[in-house]
Amino acid sequence: MYNMYGYDPTYSHYAYRQFRPEGWTKSKVELNQKLRALWAQHVYWTRLTVNSIIARHKDEKATTARLLRNPTDFAAALEPLYGTSIANKFAELLRDHLTIAVELVKALQAGNSAASTDAQKRWFMNADAIAEFLSQINPNWSKEEWRKMLYDHLRLLSSEVTSRLAKKYEENIRLNDQIEPQALGMADVMTNGIVQQFPSAFSV
Repeated sequence: MYNMYGYDPTYSHYAYRQFRPEGWTKSKVELNQKLRALWAQHVYWTRLTVNSIIARHKDEKATTARLLRNPTDFAAALEPLYGTSIANKFAELLRDHLTIAVELVKALQAGNSAASTDAQKRWFMNADAIAEFLSQINPNWSKEEWRKMLYDHLRLLSSEVTSRLAKKYEENIRLNDQIEPQALGMADVMTNGIVQQFPSAFSV
């Protein structure tokens, strides 16, 4: 994977679309930076929320609230291009992704296999819905590519949660080292699709 900032991720077997930053306009770079920040915040606050839940920290409520602000921030970034309805629908789907994740962590922590299995199933169904939605609003976004990326995201997060519960902290950190660049890869794919769909908006 070629990365516009020269970062060589640990998951070199991933094959996302390549990016050519040479000659990028200021507006394209700013869009990419904004989306990368949002995806980075997504995984950062997810990790903090998971750790707060598992350790029963007093900041769990506040940390979860900050995590759930992420979909609203995504909607604000997409609204100028796609309008309020589409932006809010994406936020709704992303919020479901996060609330199901919280359910899953708590079910796994409680040893409730039925609840965790149900949450896991709904989590992947939500990923299917996000991939379908994105492919509908932008012809440059492949449903299958988004589905693969989101499934990879969920599998990595699931492994991160189980390793944290098992107190395998070194493994937990190694997994997080994969989660961040994978999320930034999704930001880059999102950027590329938007720029292709709205070229005049990113010409300068």
